[in-house]
Parts: sequence; C-alpha cells; structure tokens
Amino acid sequence: MDHRIKIVATGALAGLLAAAGPGVAELKAAPSYDAEKCAGIVKKGKNDCGTSVHSCSGHAKVDNDPEEWIYVPKGTCEKITGGKLLKKK
Repeated sequence: MDHRIKIVATGALAGLLAAAGPGVAELKAAPSYDAEKCAGIVKKGKNDCGTSVHSCSGHAKVDNDPEEWIYVPKGTCEKITGGKLLKKK
C-alpha cells in the first residue's frame, strides 16, 4: 500500500510542476563553494537570478548587462574586466 501512495504522490507533484509551466520563477541555489555575486559579465541568457526587470535565471537579454549577475568564486569578480561585486543586503 505504501508503494502505491508514493507513486500517486509523485505523479501528482509532476502534474503540478508541468501545469505551472515556464511562468514559474526559476531561482538558482547558491553554489556549494565560497562565492560572490558578480554583475556586468554575464552572457545573454546565462544569468543566475533576477534583476529589477525580471525574477528568473536565464533571462538576460544582452551580454554584459550591468544589472545581470552570476555566482563566481570569492575573490574573482573584481579581477574580471567589467565585473562589479554586488554587496550583500
């Protein structure tokens, strides 16, 4: 009986996620390494999270937008041309 409940629950969850579709905000988890948020170096479509214009990863419209950011290993952002370290709130 327990096995059938798991199957039903898994199917229900999959259905909910599929119904949510692409409109659901995608947030990337912070990496497991010591990282910092670096703006201004992101390639189109490769950002890690939202900005004032959108709330999802992968929505950068142009390369090197000064507001788009990605996680980089701590201490590397300001070594990259155009990189701007985002301060923690």
